[in-house]
Amino acid sequence: MLGREEKVSPFRLTAVQYILLAIFLFLAFGLWRLQVARSEYYANLAEQNRIKQVPILAPRGKILDREGRIIVDNYPSFSVLLLRDQNRDLLADADKIAQGLHMEPDELKARLDHMKSVPGYQPLFLKDDITPDELAFIESHRADLPELDIITVHRRLYPKGGFMAHVIGYVGQVSEDMLTQPQWELYNPGDIVGMSGVEQYYNDILMGQNGSRQVIVNSRGKEVGTLKDVPAVPGKQLKLTIDLDLQIAAELAMEGRPGAIVAMDPRTGEILAMVSRPAFDPNAFAVHVSRDEWNRLVTDPGKPLLNKAIQAQLAPGSVFKIIMATAGMQEGIAQNLVINCGGGKTFYGRFFKCWIAGHGSHGSVNISKAIYQSCDSYFYTLAEKLGISRIAKYATMLGLGQKTEIDLPHEVSGVMPSEEWKIRNFKQKWYAGETISVGIGQGAVATTPIQLARAIGAITTDGALRRPHVAFPNQFPPQFKQVAHYDDEVRIPIDEQNWVTITDAMALVVSPGGTAASAHLPGIDFAGKTGSAQTVSNALKSKMSAAEKAKFKDNGWFVGVTPRRNPEIVVAVLLEEGEHGFFAARAAAQVIKAYVEKQRSRQTQVAQATEGHKAEVAAVWHDPNPRPGDNKLQGGHFTVALEGEPQTVPAAPGLAAQEKPKQQPASALEATESHTEMASPEAEIAPQDQPVQPALRQTSPELQPTQTPAAPTKQKSQPVAAPAEAVVPRHDP
Repeated sequence: MLGREEKVSPFRLTAVQYILLAIFLFLAFGLWRLQVARSEYYANLAEQNRIKQVPILAPRGKILDREGRIIVDNYPSFSVLLLRDQNRDLLADADKIAQGLHMEPDELKARLDHMKSVPGYQPLFLKDDITPDELAFIESHRADLPELDIITVHRRLYPKGGFMAHVIGYVGQVSEDMLTQPQWELYNPGDIVGMSGVEQYYNDILMGQNGSRQVIVNSRGKEVGTLKDVPAVPGKQLKLTIDLDLQIAAELAMEGRPGAIVAMDPRTGEILAMVSRPAFDPNAFAVHVSRDEWNRLVTDPGKPLLNKAIQAQLAPGSVFKIIMATAGMQEGIAQNLVINCGGGKTFYGRFFKCWIAGHGSHGSVNISKAIYQSCDSYFYTLAEKLGISRIAKYATMLGLGQKTEIDLPHEVSGVMPSEEWKIRNFKQKWYAGETISVGIGQGAVATTPIQLARAIGAITTDGALRRPHVAFPNQFPPQFKQVAHYDDEVRIPIDEQNWVTITDAMALVVSPGGTAASAHLPGIDFAGKTGSAQTVSNALKSKMSAAEKAKFKDNGWFVGVTPRRNPEIVVAVLLEEGEHGFFAARAAAQVIKAYVEKQRSRQTQVAQATEGHKAEVAAVWHDPNPRPGDNKLQGGHFTVALEGEPQTVPAAPGLAAQEKPKQQPASALEATESHTEMASPEAEIAPQDQPVQPALRQTSPELQPTQTPAAPTKQKSQPVAAPAEAVVPRHDP
């Protein structure tokens, strides 16, 4: 029995064979699964381990003024991306990432959870404008946090101090919540888009096309090569019609006072300056505005986010009387209408006061005196004779109660009441007594500064109503929908004599005896109309205490032009709680003066001197006191002797970034009149300072009285930046 060989049981041998076969079959299935069934899946995983997709954000186009000076620029900064295609448990790394980037862990986890529905190839922008220590954290954790990456982003650099804030607007990132809205559905999370102003209106022009870069990384996440590079296409530059020199003058005129200024060329509709106060700093939005800052802006009673030039719907007050005068004269009523102002008049059993009540009366008043002394009694009477239908007809023809279609977002239409308007909105009948208040720009009438600038500009340019715009349309393709109708012009018929009467009366407004004599500009043909509009009714104000009344001061209005006929510029000013129109007139005068002085400093438009240093000059003028049978319009050719060699006067120099605008004297804004316009006549102006009466209808701009400026030294002109570094200096009004 010893030494006998033990035999393996056939059952055991068979079992072992089957076990080995099963193991080999399992391994073969796994190999087939890896190499055949899911080969594409694992190949993609392998590629993702060695290839990283990094977006390249396109810089937005610069914004320039009409002379090519920079208003909005870009600056480089670093942003952190979270790449969600790395097949890592991002929630597990959330606490570590949040700590290194100084973020709240719960906020980061909520954003990651919200992004689950977004395709994984779209990265998540974690933080913008990171600090050096946050940059060091990312670089030192490349191996254990390969999902983090850094990209260079071109951030917006706006002028400081809210300069041009409402025209420019601001930009922001497309958030996950915004993707559900139709206007943002074609964008990706993190895209930088315009949120207001021209940044929003011309976003398609300013926004470029993002690129991408595929890089090869090693096991530690370090880049070792580039596989594919698709460069970004920068956005296009946008040239505005804004003149920075006039914009600075307008900003200075409004400094420290709530309201708005609009300066426009009524011949083309080009906006030369636009200011709204109070303003906001768009640089706060360039990266990420905090919740506290946003809440402060939206709850501020001054409404700094509101562009009051196109969004403030307020009663126009006596500025509306120019529209009333146009309607009255075109209907053949005002030419021969003469009333006696006794401090007010009674209509339909109610006494309507004139503003001069308590200070005297206007006495006998015709249409001209009614304009330059702003007699309420006259326009009460004219409103009664015209009726609301004819008033609404002319006001609507001149663009009131409707949007001007300016190329800025969120413009409002204002209100021009009529019988149809009241039935449509209130299901009530219009009463004749309501028309009386409309005649002086009160009641239900509500306009914006841009509407008044356009309407008065149309009246003084012989009825040419043009669409205002802040960007030159010739820089866009013809099919660009935003500028499809910029060249449209509407003609409102105005008889020549009516046109002359109205514009001459407007020139007397800023002359002795007018409601804004303190705004007179010697040597400049300046005309306009003041207005003071109530914010609450007299009946309600009579029940208030002195402290409560101080909260509801009248708004001050003024719309001015130069020259008085066929003007080159129209300026509309709104001073909220400004009380008197002459304060607004003084602000407008600063802008008008800046415009005229700049035009006079430009290259002299005189032909080259012929032999003997003489040049031929053509001129036309208006004779205010012609003899019977003579033509009022005179003209002629003159030969002017030139002293010395003709010199070329270069264009006015631009505003360098380091330069600050000159501070206006505080005395220019001091109040000299009493509470009510014209209650006390202002000081007489010397006869030689009286405005010069211009020529009648001309196709070319009217000549203004000029003084020959000293020829500056000719310098090589270079593009200069807008006051991105300069804060408009503050001064006491």
